[in-house]
Amino acid sequence: MSQSGPLKTRKRERKVEDPKSRHKRHEAMEAVKALDSIRFGFSENPKEMEYFYDLFERVYCSGETLHTDKPTIGTLCIQAPYEIIYALGGVPVRLCNGFHTDEQSGGDFMPAKSCSLVKATLGMLNQHNIPTVDRLDFIVHPTTCDQKTKSISTIEDMGYSVYHMEFPRHKESEESREYWRRSVRSFAKELSVKIGRKLTRKSMKEAIKKVARAQLAYHRLSELMKNDPVPILGKDIFLVTNAFFFDDIERWTNRVHALCDELQKRVDEGYNAASKRSPRILYTGSPPIFPNLKLPLMIEQADGVVVADESCSANRLFNDMVSVDEWFLYDMVDAVADRYLKGCTCPIFTRNEDRKRRLADLAKRYSIDGVVYQSFAGCQVYEMEQRSIQRELEKIGIPMLYVETDYSPGQGGQLSTRIEAFIESLKVRKRRVDHKKRGAV
Repeated sequence: MSQSGPLKTRKRERKVEDPKSRHKRHEAMEAVKALDSIRFGFSENPKEMEYFYDLFERVYCSGETLHTDKPTIGTLCIQAPYEIIYALGGVPVRLCNGFHTDEQSGGDFMPAKSCSLVKATLGMLNQHNIPTVDRLDFIVHPTTCDQKTKSISTIEDMGYSVYHMEFPRHKESEESREYWRRSVRSFAKELSVKIGRKLTRKSMKEAIKKVARAQLAYHRLSELMKNDPVPILGKDIFLVTNAFFFDDIERWTNRVHALCDELQKRVDEGYNAASKRSPRILYTGSPPIFPNLKLPLMIEQADGVVVADESCSANRLFNDMVSVDEWFLYDMVDAVADRYLKGCTCPIFTRNEDRKRRLADLAKRYSIDGVVYQSFAGCQVYEMEQRSIQRELEKIGIPMLYVETDYSPGQGGQLSTRIEAFIESLKVRKRRVDHKKRGAV
């Protein structure tokens, strides 16, 4: 009896951590671990990458908030027109989240077999703990992903104001294009009322040019990735593109150009960020979003190098620029709408020949040795489309590895074994091709 009393006293005195604080602490630990792998797990990172490493450390690891002086507009898909948000003085912040802890808590709102990304997003929104911002003034939801669409009532019940942008599932007809234009026009009017600022010809033109400058910076970065040897690893490219979703757009553009200047020097000097035999990988499928960059990291830890991607966390966002015939306000709004629909290669479309053509084009222009196709468990459209994509790649002789993942770090051993085997098979294939070429000479 004399021992049980003090023990009980010590238990009562032990501080009980608030669940929200514990959740936030676990997220910070997850972010630190991912960033350390990207930053310190590889040698000779470009010096200009320090800006991006520091940005993620401040925002995701230390909880710093940005854009406190402007309306923050949460986006649930890259089909939300950034140009209109910027033209009205707002800042777009992508809400698709990558924390494993958020995926676990999001499971309270979604069936067990739902998409990991959607569960993580719901878990984050329920905690009201959104990286980069201390508040959300508005959420815009283009009706692309069915699971997000069905989750909107849950998000509204959490206290968020959500605007729905109706998105067509067929883009080839003039009817679908006009349908989407009307959706974009309505969004521009609604956001103008919400923010309390009028959309003007001048602000719209400036916003289009601002986003175009960011796209040109990314295109410059992409062109440098065509070089063999490659001047930078893909894990850094994904970090750069992820930063676009929350950084100040003009600061981001300037830092990408500074990075490109450094990489151009590397190209001129013949520097190789990978090894001599590293297979060149095209990444496609479900988007790699920080801190869930485990698959790109595994690819490059296995001596592959991701030189191109076709995903909505990078290439797809920057793909096409706004083409304006007349710089009148309504013409510019319609031109913005066209840019988001015509260039879209999301698998939600009834037919997706554009995505097949784009993958084949990327494989050719970036001298791709193999494709890694990721699908989050529960993401049915990517799961369904992978077979048709594989058949298309087989026609041009490009091997593809299909990987189904969630956000769990526990998959590491099994996944890394599959990745290593795929990379090794590409190396063997590459050696055979080189041998035949030498023999022919």
